[in-house]
Parts: sequence; C-alpha cells; structure tokens
Amino acid sequence: MRYDVVIIGSGIAGLYAAIGLPKTLNVLVINKSYPWECNTYYAQGGVTTAYDNADIALHIQDTLDAGAGMCDAEAVRILSENSQSVIHDLIDRGFSFDKDEEGNLLYTKEAAHSRSRILHAGGDATGRYLHFFLLNQNPHPMLSEATVIDLLIENAQCCGVEVLIEGKRKIILADNVIIASGGVGSLYEYHTNASSISGDIHGICIEKKIELESMEMMQFHPTVFVANDWARKQLLSEALRGEGAHVVDDNGYRFLFEYDPRGELAPRDIVSRAIFDYKKRSGKQVYLSCEDFESEYFKERFPNIYKSLNDMGFHLPKERVPISPAFHYAIGGIKTDLEGNVPGIKGLYAVGEAASTGVHGANRLASNSLLEGLVYAQKVALSILSHSFSHCSKTFDIGDEPLEMAGDKEKKDQLRHIMWEKASIVRTPQGLQEAQEKIEALLREPIGKLLKLRLLTARAIVESAQKRTESIGVHYIIK
Repeated sequence: MRYDVVIIGSGIAGLYAAIGLPKTLNVLVINKSYPWECNTYYAQGGVTTAYDNADIALHIQDTLDAGAGMCDAEAVRILSENSQSVIHDLIDRGFSFDKDEEGNLLYTKEAAHSRSRILHAGGDATGRYLHFFLLNQNPHPMLSEATVIDLLIENAQCCGVEVLIEGKRKIILADNVIIASGGVGSLYEYHTNASSISGDIHGICIEKKIELESMEMMQFHPTVFVANDWARKQLLSEALRGEGAHVVDDNGYRFLFEYDPRGELAPRDIVSRAIFDYKKRSGKQVYLSCEDFESEYFKERFPNIYKSLNDMGFHLPKERVPISPAFHYAIGGIKTDLEGNVPGIKGLYAVGEAASTGVHGANRLASNSLLEGLVYAQKVALSILSHSFSHCSKTFDIGDEPLEMAGDKEKKDQLRHIMWEKASIVRTPQGLQEAQEKIEALLREPIGKLLKLRLLTARAIVESAQKRTESIGVHYIIK
C-alpha cells in the first residue's frame, strides 16, 4: 500500500506532526513497540514555554547560554517565539496543565533557567499525560510492534520504508517519511530511555550516507536511581532540584558548590560531572535529599516518583535516595534544516530527539526537549502540506540480510558496557580509541543487521567525540 506520509515513532514529535496532518491524507504512524513505549511517556519535568512575550528574549538567552555557544541562534529563536502558540494549541484542543486553586497555570523553575517558565501536568507525569492526550487526538492509523529496518531511497528521494512485523519483512511505500524515532539510549549501560530507543534509524542513515551532526553531544542526567534491575533506570526529575531538593554526600554535605556557585541549579553537564568526579575522588556515596519538602505536598507534586521509590523501599521525602548520572538525551542526530527537511533527500524529514536542529548546541536546557518536539513537528507538518507529492517509480525488493544471529544479545550488552565506560560522562583519547577498536572488531564479526545498525551509530558517536579535542558542554575530554 502507498501512503502520503509515514511517521516513524509515536512520541510527542511524531504524534504532534500526525495531528497536524488532515484526515484527507493517507498517513500511517509506525511504532517499534507499543505506542506508549517511548521517551515522551517517561518525561517527568515538564514543557518549557516563554512565560510571556517579554520573556522570549530571556528564554532564548538561557537556551544559548546552556548550549555553550554552539546553538543555532535562528533555531532557538523559532523555538521560543513559537512556544506560546503550541502551548495554547494544546490547551485549545483540551489539554490541561496543572493549575493553582484560582485556575492559574502553575510554572516551575529548573536548572539554568532564569525564571519559572515550565508547565507540568499530573505533577511529575507531564510526558505521560501529553502522550495519552496526543494518542487520543491522532486521527490516523497506527502500526505497532513494527521495526523499521530500511529507508527506501531512489534518486535522492525517500520512497518509503521496509519494516519487520510479526517476523516478516514488508515494503511500505510513502511519498513522505518523517523520522521521529527518538535517540540512542539503549546503546548505554545506564540510561533513562524507553527500551525501544536504540539508534537503529541513525544507523540506517549512516548506511544511506545521510548526514548525522553533533553526535558527540550526548546528555547525561545527573540524578538517576540506577540500583535496580530494569534496563531503563528511574529518573529523578530536575524539577525536584528546581523546587528545593539537594545533592549531598553521606554526611549531608552539599558538595556541588565546590564545582559551581549555582549548586543544584547548575546545568546538567556540570552537575553530572561533579557527581561523577566527587564519587571517584571521595569514595563516598551521593544522594538526592528531598527532606525539606512537606510530605503531603511532595506526594501531590511528584506522585509517580513518590510511588516508584516507595515501592522500592524508600520513604520519600524523608529518606535520601542514592543517585548516579545516566544517559538521558541525544542532542546530536540527523541533520535537518529549520523546516525539518533532511538535506539532499526529497520527502524525508526528521524531528524531535532523532533530529539535530541546532537548538540545543552543546547542552540542552532542561525541559526544552518536549517544546522542540512540538514546535518542529508543527514545522514539518506545514512543510509537507505546502508542496505537491511525487511518487517514486522504482520497485523495491525486500532485503535478505539476516536481522539477528546467535550471540547478538551478548554483543549488544558488550556494546552498552563499552559506551558507558569509554564514551560517556568523562572521556579520554585513549578510552575513545579503545572504544573505536572494540566497535570495529564487533562489526567484523558475524552479526545481524539490527546489531550492525546500533554499532554504526555507536561508532559515529565515538568518532565525533574523537574529532572534538577540546571540552565543551556535555563533551568533556581529559587529555
């Protein structure tokens, strides 16, 4: 079957693009797993918006400052100037952000923001509430538990995708393809991402010689409970620190002020490295202390964190929780222009965490990710509606490369360990070289295509990190 538009991914970016496309178009949304198994679903903190028109310039400056001089200033301007309109669109469609007793929107503050401008829903379940809302708003069919294993390209035009569904390969033709598949979390041993997020599509882009950008810029969240057996680790929202939680050692000492005068409100890269360094230097455990919160307020404001941690035996907010940084967000990704077009490939778009718009530079400002997904998804939908569609003439054959081989699971685990040890929070030239050699060795072994795609993406991260010899933002290298 031929579609007007195929959307890869059902997170905030994919779904907001979908609801921006009318029912008169033949649109298909493809999910790698279940619709809710995406990073949007697990997003806790909230969605940023310029508080009012006067705040736009300040929001832009905060974003540029967090990005360490590497942001695309025009991309940031577009993000902030469109922030209020997408929020109003959600509200007009029926979405409810948290409000005070008088019915006023509640804004909170997170690290590196100069004022309170972050909206939340369900306390600490903003992503979950937004995701459920957008799923119900989506007027188009969805294909779940389908893994995209190839992009179909003819004469610099994207013609559709090849998918694996119910153990069979299938060709799906489309005049336009939107990549909204998320980041690369499962490449790392410790991460906060949905289990389906593994960088496969980035690997396909490498095979198709589609440019990736800023792949060395991988953001690690500083406050994560990693002492559980889940692949996805328990994120402890930045909003906790924004509203008064403290990072302390065994003795209750708030050591972050040794690293930055902003303490807990310093940007994520600084806090992550500080925790990493302090644990290594002092040999002490590091904790998140929520002890200054009033119990009933904490339970109401952060209900999901409260329940998850209490189910694991922690009595919040009065008991400290041991924390560690973990991989959280891919700043780099598939290079796009400011309309979401992938340069050089007609009919191919990328949006959300999968894309590199230049908004985040070298470090993403807290809660700008959901906003980016909304603003640039809207851009992509409008771009598609503004031009006529053209069909590809080529007939595409189903691929025959083995997708999985014996031993791939163990090699995936090996890759996760390599990336965590050698290409994560603190990097060294020697460690990156070792990672590259080990990845190249794995690529030479008999492996399935799905593992090969992950390895190609991991190699791109390592090679980008090797090329940037000076530390900046989330890329921190010790010579």
